[in-house]
Amino acid sequence: MDRRRLGSVLADLKAGKMSVADALGRLRDLPYEDLGFAKIDGHRDLRRGFPEVVYCPGKTAARIVAIIARMSDGHGLVLATRATPSIFRLIKKAIRPRPVAYFEEARIVAVGKAPAARKGHVFVVTAGTSDIPVAEEAAVTAELMGNRVTRLYDVGVAGVHRLLDRRADLRKAKVIVVVAGMEGALPSVVAGLVAVPVIAVPTSVGYGASFEGLAALLAMMTSCAPGVSVVNIDNGFGAGYLASRMNR
Repeated sequence: MDRRRLGSVLADLKAGKMSVADALGRLRDLPYEDLGFAKIDGHRDLRRGFPEVVYCPGKTAARIVAIIARMSDGHGLVLATRATPSIFRLIKKAIRPRPVAYFEEARIVAVGKAPAARKGHVFVVTAGTSDIPVAEEAAVTAELMGNRVTRLYDVGVAGVHRLLDRRADLRKAKVIVVVAGMEGALPSVVAGLVAVPVIAVPTSVGYGASFEGLAALLAMMTSCAPGVSVVNIDNGFGAGYLASRMNR
């Protein structure tokens, strides 16, 4: 149950439109609901400001749909990450008539409506075009959590003039997500140009010695620029979520 729906229950109870027994029935799934194969954390939104998010890999299609269907009963917006087009079609069929959107490049399914964009601006920056899928996961996550997002793609250090041309824009951001593979140098450069927090996202893009993103991860973790935090390899969702928390 999200904040809006819980507030509605409490308001109806206070106004006498709902009995105590009815209110207890509506709240019976706190703190979690046991589906047997999954325990849905129904009040995570009350603790964290956003509902539990469903990570699709490793789950059967039937279980994903069951979790999403149950969660959508109590939340205005539910997200599924790393979702395939086939999973999207199954969710859409099961959830009707609720709105269901699929962000293909980000591999995110959104059931319900995103909140209005809050003040503060999140920039999502990539070193190369190959980093865009991870960046889109971050950008779409931040947007669905109610943030204004600007994308700035393919401005890596091999042509750093492309980044320097946008310095004025970068300085308007409240938080910046920087996505890079290869040697992972871009977050340090960006952090040296701005006064806001930078979230670095290493990607598995690169040739053999990049070790599927390990080289970028270690470079970002040993950045000489202060104010850089680092999420795991290819974890665009984690970066978008963290950016939203910072923007709040």
